[in-house]
Parts: sequence; C-alpha cells; structure tokens
Amino acid sequence: MKTSKASFAKTYLPTHTMLRSMVLCAVLAAASPGMAQPLQPGSGQALPSVDVYKSPDCGCCKAWAEHLQKNGFKVILHDVDDVPAARKKLGMPNRFGACHTARVGQYLVEGHVPAADIKRLLKEHPAAIGLAVPSMPPGSPGMEGERSVPYDTLLITPDGSATVFAHH
Repeated sequence: MKTSKASFAKTYLPTHTMLRSMVLCAVLAAASPGMAQPLQPGSGQALPSVDVYKSPDCGCCKAWAEHLQKNGFKVILHDVDDVPAARKKLGMPNRFGACHTARVGQYLVEGHVPAADIKRLLKEHPAAIGLAVPSMPPGSPGMEGERSVPYDTLLITPDGSATVFAHH
C-alpha cells in the first residue's frame, strides 16, 4: 500500500504533534517543580509569592502566613530584628505599621490584611504602595479569638495617603 504525502500528514502528523506536546508538558513539569505557583481562583494567573518580614517570635505573623497559604499563596517568612527598619526599607510609611510587612508582587502589605483583599488588589492593580491594616485588630486574619472588632483595610497611595479599600 502506497501512502501519499497528503494522506500521511492527515493521518500521522496530528497524532505525532499531540504526542510531542504531551512529552514537552511532562518534561517541563518534571524539570521545574519549584517554579509552580498556585493559581488565583478564576483568573488563570498564578499568585505571586509573599515575602513576610517579621519578628522571630511573632506567633500572630505565623498565623497570618498560614491564612495566606490556605488561600493559595506561597509564603516565605523572613525573621528580622527590626521590623520598623524593614518596613522603612521596603517603603511602607511607618504610620500604618503593624507587626509585619510583606511584599507581594509590586505591592507592600502591612499587618493582618485578609487574603481576599490582597487578591482584589492584584486583580484591580491600582497605582498604590499597597494595603495596610494598622495595629492588630482582634478578629483579623491571624488575630482570631473570642472577640473581634470592625476594622478597615487601607489602600496606601503613592503619596503616602490612605483610603478605605475594604470594611471588615
């Protein structure tokens, strides 16, 4: 049986192309497991890692990091001796200070900001330094307990001013 070039291409090339694609995907997945990041639900985009700068003994900072991990973020903890100095070096105005400062993508996140607010920030992509929940309000992520108080997440603008980003 003689096979023409056209019939060969029609019969065998699609299978071969699909097989090559499957092999390429498998090789890439095996070669770069450390590069994989969780997907942001509904967006098809990977969430950036969150670098958290905190005091070595801060338990609520660790609890906040766990909250972010449960919400799909990869968190990298950095113990620092001077959190206000780290905050200043990163560029978050000190008046919005809390017990930890984080970098996520191009933004800074100060304090116990809910993961949903960070996801919204990344989706809306405003011109801003980042988000802050000043102080340590009871009931915020990482500060859960018997009581909670209403609090706001602030959007910190490039000029250092703030507007309310979310009410909780």
